[in-house]
Amino acid sequence: MKNKSGIVSLSFPFAAGVTAAALAAEPFAGGLVCSVAVVLLICMCAVSPGRCSLALVLLYFFVGAFCWCTSAMAPRSAPPPPAGALADGLEALLDRIPFDGEHSGSIIKALLTGRRSQLPRETAEAFRRSGAAHILALSGLHLGVIYACILRALAPAGNSPAARGIRSGVTICLCGLYALATGASPSIVRAFLFICINEAGRAMSGRAHSPLGTFCLALTVQLALRPDYIASVGFQLSYLSMLGITVLYPRLEKWYPVGRRRDPLRAIWKSAAMSLSCQLFTAPIAWLRFRSLPLYFLITNLIALPLSELVIIGSVAAAVLEATCGCPPVLALACGKMVQLLEFCLETIASLPLPC
Repeated sequence: MKNKSGIVSLSFPFAAGVTAAALAAEPFAGGLVCSVAVVLLICMCAVSPGRCSLALVLLYFFVGAFCWCTSAMAPRSAPPPPAGALADGLEALLDRIPFDGEHSGSIIKALLTGRRSQLPRETAEAFRRSGAAHILALSGLHLGVIYACILRALAPAGNSPAARGIRSGVTICLCGLYALATGASPSIVRAFLFICINEAGRAMSGRAHSPLGTFCLALTVQLALRPDYIASVGFQLSYLSMLGITVLYPRLEKWYPVGRRRDPLRAIWKSAAMSLSCQLFTAPIAWLRFRSLPLYFLITNLIALPLSELVIIGSVAAAVLEATCGCPPVLALACGKMVQLLEFCLETIASLPLPC
């Protein structure tokens, strides 16, 4: 909770207030939840002396509760429809690319647009049974890969203050356009807020905010705008996985010391540590909501995440080239082969026997 701005010390009480108010609406749970939340907040203030006063912590707690109550009492309106024209255009563009493989095109469209209507049932079941269903659900993984591609493409612009400002503006606009085109789900909005905060920091000071500060600021902003998101499974899993990456992953990564040369085993350990960090923090919600935990999640993520990132990068490059000068057949072939390899690996993992 070391953050000069104090956002770390105050965002958790705010989120706790939203959560307590949402749970208090459930019969017989309100008094217990509020009592536990207040005790936890007192403990939080006690372990961080000088950071903020108990009165300020409680103030943010009740502000969060007030935000949720105000949102709950407001008249419900139909959610705005996603930017269907943008998603339709992206899907039509992908349809023009002759990806190799019977199901490659449908899997790529599911990865980039979130639309799974053309995905075969057995393929979707293989993703679910192997513990890779989160790859098909649009999340920070997808927007993060696209964000990295945009940063790499705009890197030649230089690092002067003007170049940083222009690059940040273009990056935020392109990522926002993708978020709108895919329906702006809570997890995608979370990733977009992270990008906005990081790019604002780079444009103004030349460096990004601290990971924990970025996490807390995005959490506070998103809950302040939409307190009802606290009940969304996608919102909960997205922030819990990022909390694991922010808090636990740096500690796990240090267990394997950095060597002088490139060590492929350390790269594998980093990927495993990332997967463990996410899974440990999301496992309680996954069990409470779905009554299931993927037993082979570590193997799945070690194989599926790198392949998925390569598929997304290759498919984005293929779509951009197809829209400009035409996608080279070798790129479409490579993307199709990677998708087939991903599908084969997940089907193999899904067929592994469960322990008695």
